[in-house]
Amino acid sequence: MTQPQTQSPSPDVVADAWLLQQRGFDPARRRRDETLFALANGSLGVRGGFEEAAGGSDGSFLAAVYEKHPIHYHERFPGFARHTDTRLPVADGQRIAVWLGAQRLEPDRAQWLDFERSLDLRHGRSARRLRLRTPQGQTLQIHAERVLPFDSGHDGVDLLAIRYRVESIDYSGPLSLVSAIECGHQAAEQGDDPRIGVASAEGLKLLSAHADAHGAHVLQSTRRSNLRVVCAQGHRIAAGLHAAQAGVEGDAVRQRYEAQLQPGQSVGLEKFVAYLSHNDETGLVQRAQSALEQAAALGFDALAARQSAALAHFWHGAELSIDGDAAAEQALRFNLFHLLQSAGRDGVNGTAAKGLTGEGYEGHYFWDTEAFMLPVMVYTAPDVARAMLHARYAALEPARRHAREMNHPHGALFPWRTITGGECSAHYPSGSAAYHINAAVAYAIGLYFDATEDLDFLLESGAEILFETARIWPQVGHFDARRGGAFCIHGVTGPDEYTALVDNNFYTNRMAQQHLLRAAQVWELLQERRPHQAQALAARLGVQAHEPALWRRAGETMFLHYDPALGIYAQDDTFLSKPRWPFPRREGEHRPLLLDFHPLSLYRHQICKQADVVMALVLAGHGIPADIKRRSYDYYEAVTTHDSTLSASVFGILASEVGHPAQAERFFNDNLRVDLDDLHGNTDHGVHMAALAGTWLGLSAGFAGLRSHDGQLSFAPTLPAGWRGYGFGLRWRGRRLRLKIDRDGVEYRLLDGAPLSIEHAGRRIGLRVDEPQRALLAAPGGPVRQSFPRPAQALIFDLDGVLTDTAQTHYRAWKRMADEEGLPFDRHVNEQLKGVDRMASLEIILRHAGRVLSAEAKQALAERKNAYYVEAIAAVTPADLFPGVERLLEQARARGLKLGLASASRNAAALLERLGIARRFDYIADAARIARAKPEPDIFLDVAAALAVPPAQCIGIEDAAAGVIAIKRAGMAAVGIGAPAALSGADACLDAIAGFDLDAFVSP
Repeated sequence: MTQPQTQSPSPDVVADAWLLQQRGFDPARRRRDETLFALANGSLGVRGGFEEAAGGSDGSFLAAVYEKHPIHYHERFPGFARHTDTRLPVADGQRIAVWLGAQRLEPDRAQWLDFERSLDLRHGRSARRLRLRTPQGQTLQIHAERVLPFDSGHDGVDLLAIRYRVESIDYSGPLSLVSAIECGHQAAEQGDDPRIGVASAEGLKLLSAHADAHGAHVLQSTRRSNLRVVCAQGHRIAAGLHAAQAGVEGDAVRQRYEAQLQPGQSVGLEKFVAYLSHNDETGLVQRAQSALEQAAALGFDALAARQSAALAHFWHGAELSIDGDAAAEQALRFNLFHLLQSAGRDGVNGTAAKGLTGEGYEGHYFWDTEAFMLPVMVYTAPDVARAMLHARYAALEPARRHAREMNHPHGALFPWRTITGGECSAHYPSGSAAYHINAAVAYAIGLYFDATEDLDFLLESGAEILFETARIWPQVGHFDARRGGAFCIHGVTGPDEYTALVDNNFYTNRMAQQHLLRAAQVWELLQERRPHQAQALAARLGVQAHEPALWRRAGETMFLHYDPALGIYAQDDTFLSKPRWPFPRREGEHRPLLLDFHPLSLYRHQICKQADVVMALVLAGHGIPADIKRRSYDYYEAVTTHDSTLSASVFGILASEVGHPAQAERFFNDNLRVDLDDLHGNTDHGVHMAALAGTWLGLSAGFAGLRSHDGQLSFAPTLPAGWRGYGFGLRWRGRRLRLKIDRDGVEYRLLDGAPLSIEHAGRRIGLRVDEPQRALLAAPGGPVRQSFPRPAQALIFDLDGVLTDTAQTHYRAWKRMADEEGLPFDRHVNEQLKGVDRMASLEIILRHAGRVLSAEAKQALAERKNAYYVEAIAAVTPADLFPGVERLLEQARARGLKLGLASASRNAAALLERLGIARRFDYIADAARIARAKPEPDIFLDVAAALAVPPAQCIGIEDAAAGVIAIKRAGMAAVGIGAPAALSGADACLDAIAGFDLDAFVSP
C-alpha cells in the first residue's frame, strides 16, 4: 500500500491540547498506535485498531477474564509460586468489513490518499477519517468514531459504541457492511523479556454462537476455570442500508447490511457491543441483549454524551494547564486520561501495570498500583481510589494464603505480581522477597483516609488490610540487641531489583515504619470513634491486646541505616560496601541491564535499576533534614540506570525538593512522553500506567511540592524555566482546590466546600471560597532561611530546654505516675514528649502501652502527674536558670524588645516565679486555652497578638522540632537551641541560649 507521509503524535505542533491527533500512518508503528488510541472503562479495554482491517494485534480485554496455568520448575522449593495468571483476549467486536460488490476492501492493499485520527481527551471519544483508492481505482472515505462509557447503564455490562460511515467519492455500485464478532484470539507469546513475562496460554474456547437479523452473540469459556464470557452486538441502521443475511462462520458471527452507493452519497450504522463475564452463564445472553436494546434506542450520541458528562466531572476537579508548552499540556492530559480510563472502578478487579490497553506483563498488577497510580486517583477521583483499594481487599484472602506459603502463621502478604491475588512470580529474589508491597498498600490506605476522612471505609475494609498486613513485619524482623534494640528487617528486596535479599533495605524499613505507626494509629482511632465495631473487628481477626503496642514499638524503633561518613541513608546493610558497576554507561537506544547480565552480576555491585532510597525520601520524607535528602539524591542518582519507567518521576520529584531544578525538568521530560514517543520500546504491549501517573505526580509533588502528612496538605511551588506558568486542580476532603502558578507567584483558590488550611513553603494559609490567596514562589531546595540580624520587635521563648531544664522533673513525674498504673515508660518514650503538652503527652504514653481510657480517667492521670510535677518544682530557684538567660533578657529590655513566653506547660507562670524572671515577660501564654498544641502555630500567634507585634517582626526560640515547626508556621524567624540535625527547620541553631548574641540576631 502507499500512504501519506507519516506524522505521528508529536510535540512539534499541537493545535488543540485536548486532542491527540495523528496525520499519516506508518505500518511499523501500528501496534504502538493501537495502544495510544485505545479506549477503556476500568473493566473493558479495546485497542485502537481499524474496524475494516483484519484482526491481529488489536483486540479487546476484560479485566476479569484470565487463565490460570502451572509454573514449571526443574527444582521446586516450599513457597515457590505454583501457578500464574494470564489475561486473555476476549471476542473482538470491533470488526466491520467493507465490501464493494464481491471485493472486500483491504486497507493494506489500497492507496491511502489522506488519513487523520484523534483521541478527544475532554470527551473520551476517538475519531478517524481515511480516504483511500482501491487497486480497482475506486475512491472512498471512511469515518469512524468510538466511545466506551464508564457507565453502560446496566450493572455488570460493558458497552462499546461505534459510529461507522462510508462515503463514496467516485464509486458507483453495491456496498456491504459486514459487522462481526471474531473469536480465536490467542494470548500473545511474551518472549524472553522478563519485564513482560514468559508465560503464554491458549485462548478462550467458543462454546456457542448465534446470529440473525436482530443480533448476534458468542459464548466463550476459559479452559481451566470455566469462566463464561458473552459478547453480543446490536445495530442502529441509517437510511439506505438494509439487513441482508446473518450467520455463524467458523469462529465468528456476522451480520451483513447492504446498500447501493453513488458518488457523493454515504451509508453507515451505529454498532453496539456488550460484554459480560461470570462463572454462571445463566441469563448472560439475555442481559447483554437487554443492554443492546437500550443502547440502540439511545443511540451513539446519547452514550457519547453520557461519557462526556462523566469526564466533565473529572476534569472539573482535575483541570490541567501549562502556559508556554502546549505539547506538555497535551501529554499530561493524555497520561491522566489513560490512567483514569484503565483504573479499576468496580471494586473487584485490580489495576494492571499496562492497564487495559495491551497484554504486557500478562495483565498483572504490582506494587506500583498503590505507590503511583492510586495517589493520583486519591487527588483527582477519590471514588475510583476507593474502588481500587476495595479490589485489594477482595484479594486479602489469597494474601493470607500467600503468607502461609511463606511460613507466616498469621497475617497477610500481598504478592509481587498477580491478577487473582496469588503470587505469580517465579523469581522469588525480585518477586516474593519484595515485602514492601504490603507497605505500599498501607501507604495508599493512609493517603486515601487523610484525603477523605472516610471512616466507613476503614471499618469496611481498610483497617482489616492495615492490621493483617502489619502483622507480617514482626515476623520478618526483630529488635536487635546489637543495634540498641532497634527493629531490623531481614532478607527482603526493595524497589531496586538489581539488589536483592538484603537486610534493612532503607525503603522497606522506612515504609514499614509508616505502615506500623499507621496501623497503631487507626487501631486507636477506631477504639475511640467506633469502639463496638472496633472490638468486633479485633475479635474476628483475633488481634491480641499486645499487637498494636508491638506495631507502635517496632515503628518507633525502626532501624534506618544512616552512613555518617557519606551523610546519606544506606540502601541496605551492605550496599555501600560493594564496588560500583564497572561497565560504562551505554549510548543509543535504551536497553535495561537485566536483558544482558545474570542477576548475580548485578547483585554484587552498587547499581540500581530505579529509585529506592530516593523513593522512600519522596513517599515518607517528612522529618528528614534537607541536607541528608540532597546528599542521598546526589549519591544514588550517580548509581541508578533508570531501567524502570518508575524511576524518572521519583528522581524528578526529589530533585525539585532538594534544589536541582534543571535535573527535575530533565526527569519530568524523560517521563512525560514515555508512551507517546515509545521511549522504552515496548508501548506496543500497552501503556506504562505508573509512568503516566508519575507525570502528574511530577507536576504536583515535584514542581508544586505537594505533600500530605498527618492530614495536612502542603505545597512549595516552583516554576520550570521553560514555562510561563501552570495550573492544576485536586480534591481534598470534599473540596476542590485549584493552584495557578506563574512568575509572580502562586494563587490558591478554594472552589467549594468548608474553609481549608494548607501550608505554603512551611507557612500556614487559610482558604475560603471566593477568597483566593497569593504567595511568592518557594525557593528551590526548600524554604528560604531567614537571615540574621533582622528587624524584630519581640522575642518569644519556649521554657523547658531554652531557659531552664525541667526535663528530668517532668520525666520523674511521668515515671512515677506510669509505674503506679503499670504503664511501660522509659527514656525512649519520654523523648517523644518533648515540646508536647500534658494531655498529648499522656496520649503518647497510653498509645505506647496499648491502653485505651475514658476521658475522665485520662484527666485524672494528667492531674496526678501535674501534682507530682508541681511538688517537684517547689525546689526550683533562680540558680536553675541556664547561663546567659538573665543577661539576654536584660539586653532585650534595654533594646526595647517585647518578651513573650510560649510554653506548653500549664505551670509555666509558676515556674517563672520560682526562677525569678516572671516580671521580665510582657506576656505568658495560657496553655490551657490554646486549642491546638505545637507543631500548630496557635500558641506563638497568641503571644504575638497579645504583644501587638506582627509575626514577621518576632523571633521564636525553641529546643524542640515541633516548636520550630510551629514558629515557622506562624510566619516568624526561628532560632533552635540544640543539635542542628534535629532542628533542621530552624533558621539558625545554637548549642545553648548562652550563645544568643542579641546584636547577631536583631538589627539595631
